This record gives sequence, C-alpha cells and structure tokens, in this order.
Amino acid sequence: MTANREVNRTLPVSPPALPPSPAGKKPPVKGDRSFEAMYQKEVQKSRELKFSAHAEKRLKERNITLAGDDLARIGRAVNQAEAKGARESLIIFGDLALITSVRNKTVVTALDGKSAQDHIFTNIDSAVILK
Repeated sequence: MTANREVNRTLPVSPPALPPSPAGKKPPVKGDRSFEAMYQKEVQKSRELKFSAHAEKRLKERNITLAGDDLARIGRAVNQAEAKGARESLIIFGDLALITSVRNKTVVTALDGKSAQDHIFTNIDSAVILK
C-alpha cells in the first residue's frame, strides 16, 4: 500500500554542518585552504548580493554608483524581504528603484528616479523602502 505524503509547506534549509574530524586526524589541506574553508567561502558567496548583467548595464548607462555601505543596506533589505517570504521585491533606495530576485539575492534591474517615473512594476510580491 502506498502512503499519501503531502507537503504542506517548505521550510528554509541551512547548509549542513561539517562533521567533526576524528581525534588526532586533520582534514586534508590543499595549499593553505581546507575543504571546510572553501565550503564556508562558497556558502558566504551564496548569501552575498549580486547584480545581473542587465542591472550592471543599467547602472553604468545611468551613471549610478553604489558605495560599500549602500550595497550593505540593500543586502540587508533583501534579507529582510526573504525573512518575510518574498520572492521578487522592489527596493526603493533614495531615488533608485531596484527589482531583486530575493531567492537568488540578485538585483535584476535598476532605475533611477527619472527612469522610474511613470513606470508600472509587475511580477513583484513585495516592496522595501530604504531611507
């Protein structure tokens, strides 16, 4: 007989913890980087804010530059949207509008105040306003 197993909701999954190494044995090291260090670096990269090629092009076309603290604030906004269950979010940062894929932590496109005027934003499920 087959059991009916329904999935009612999805929970966030964190990366698996690495098992402790056996006593007296060190994990293999390639150069000065262990597997754990490389793994942690990749996990950290997956949490960082990225920009699509399209968004980078739009930023360059519109002469928009973002400083490190600006990127950090936008990254925190994406994390807040993710915590609320958002998938595609509009982030308003000053006179800049950013459409982001929250799941991928990627800015998909960027518009300055002049370009965003009279625009309708579709396919978003949330908005974050930064002051």
